[in-house]
Amino acid sequence: MKFQICISFLFFTLFFYTMANSQPTVFEKTKGKETATYFEVIQYYKELAKKSSLLKMETKGFTDAGYPLHLILISNDKDFSPSSWHKKNKVVLMINNGIHPGEPDGIDASMMLARDIANKKIILPDNVAIGVIPVYNIGGALNRNSFSRVNQDGPKSYGFRGNAQNLDLNRDFTKGDSKNSRSFAEIFHFLNPDVLVDTHVSDGADYQHTITLITTQYNKLGPLLGEWVKNTFDPALYKGMKEKKWDMVRYVNVEDKDPASGFSQFYDSPRYSSGYAALFNTISYMPETHMLKPYSARVKSTYDLLQTYIEQCSLHAKELISTRRKAIANSIQQNKFPLSWKVDTSQFSFIPFMGYKADKKISKVSGLPVLFYDHSKPFSKEVKYFDVFQPGNIVDKPKCYIIPQGWWAVIDLMHLNQVKMERLKKDTIMEVMVSKITNNKPMPVAYEKHHKNAKVEVNNSKEKIQFLKGDYVIYLNQKSNRYIVEMLEPTGDDSFFSWNFFDAIFQQKEWYSDYRWNDIAEEYLNSHPEIRTQLEEKKKTDSAFAKNASAQLYFVYTQSPWYEPAHMRYPVYKIMP
Repeated sequence: MKFQICISFLFFTLFFYTMANSQPTVFEKTKGKETATYFEVIQYYKELAKKSSLLKMETKGFTDAGYPLHLILISNDKDFSPSSWHKKNKVVLMINNGIHPGEPDGIDASMMLARDIANKKIILPDNVAIGVIPVYNIGGALNRNSFSRVNQDGPKSYGFRGNAQNLDLNRDFTKGDSKNSRSFAEIFHFLNPDVLVDTHVSDGADYQHTITLITTQYNKLGPLLGEWVKNTFDPALYKGMKEKKWDMVRYVNVEDKDPASGFSQFYDSPRYSSGYAALFNTISYMPETHMLKPYSARVKSTYDLLQTYIEQCSLHAKELISTRRKAIANSIQQNKFPLSWKVDTSQFSFIPFMGYKADKKISKVSGLPVLFYDHSKPFSKEVKYFDVFQPGNIVDKPKCYIIPQGWWAVIDLMHLNQVKMERLKKDTIMEVMVSKITNNKPMPVAYEKHHKNAKVEVNNSKEKIQFLKGDYVIYLNQKSNRYIVEMLEPTGDDSFFSWNFFDAIFQQKEWYSDYRWNDIAEEYLNSHPEIRTQLEEKKKTDSAFAKNASAQLYFVYTQSPWYEPAHMRYPVYKIMP
């Protein structure tokens, strides 16, 4: 592997000095030592688009940093309409760079790829078109430094992981706290990509491989598309990289343990780019180059992988497009949706892995044992890889959801993600499925600006609810079905409820004084003996309750018509088939 890296470095050094490249990047000018700044990247693409009729540069929405998000459209027939691309049966490949600007490999690799397509050093096939976001996290890119990536070998300086709100944008795809993610959704649905590639650099274990790859969980893509990716497209990608002299391996999903014992596929819930894309049946990937490899080798491997995507998308275009269309059609007809997944440890395959022997040594900082990888003891072996997930928390698809218009933040995100909605034409009373939140454990420490709700439990019942003219009805007969279900079911891992969009229901808005309510409660119990029976039974079984007068008054209150029905009632309602 060290020999491979040296050869790649020598090759790329020669590449730097090749005069055939008419528009060298900062990366090339500095012999692989530096990455371009945000302004240098944008200026580079502007100049490239002026010179080449194969590229078009557009702006699509704004970011938290105040700068617009750019999109580079690349097509060899000078047609820059994604809807037209799909009609022509082109595979639409979307490349997202700089979600973590301290991981700029894809930024530089994409610049060179676009130039080489423009110069026709790489011939873009007729059946592939590309959309590139040059730098997604602009605020992080502007926050440039040389120290935040302590484990990383180059470049000389780079951006910061947090954006202008200090958000990790690879946790923001469903909650949409940033302008960046809202602009991304606009671009994503504008392109409707068949394949999404979101470029990264890894943290974690040490090993010989320069580049690793996260694929969307196969199970999440459904039996048809998932199996095709697993058995056809993924093997083609690894074969293509092998032919380019890269021993690419599955993402080494371990942190402080020895990967030689095996590892599992990454669990990409919808908060991540790959998990979000899967909601719309887009095949998605996160290439993760290894942070301890030289920057020149990391960029070169990313460049070669992007070229491999173009090649394999072209070779498998007909099958890829057909299989994805069938998967979309199947998701419209799908009646049960899993909201959680767990690795099946009983099922695994063996994959080739080149690592270093893991051992312990005494730290000169703490004087205690710490993990280290012994580079004098490299090895190659087959390791267990767990890429089968079992579904959990399976819910039935309703005929429709109903959302009162007051919850406009959720409605806005539904609109943004092209969910088709109807509005009630008049005030209407309907019998619907109502969910009451019976258990919830909010995170004690904020995570990405939220104290996420977890371990959510609900109790469902049928009730007649008054809805108002203008409230929204969402029918489950559309290609966004999976997105709708995962976002609106309160027990979903990354649902809107889990991200605190509905936390106002936890607080009661009306209350009482015990002395006043006591008299009314007595009269109410006299006319409702069944409630008195419940009260007495609870006193018998709960000694603390029996000694707490306020708790008993509150119990009666919650059983009375004075108790506000909106308390703990999830304000998204369902009509079942």
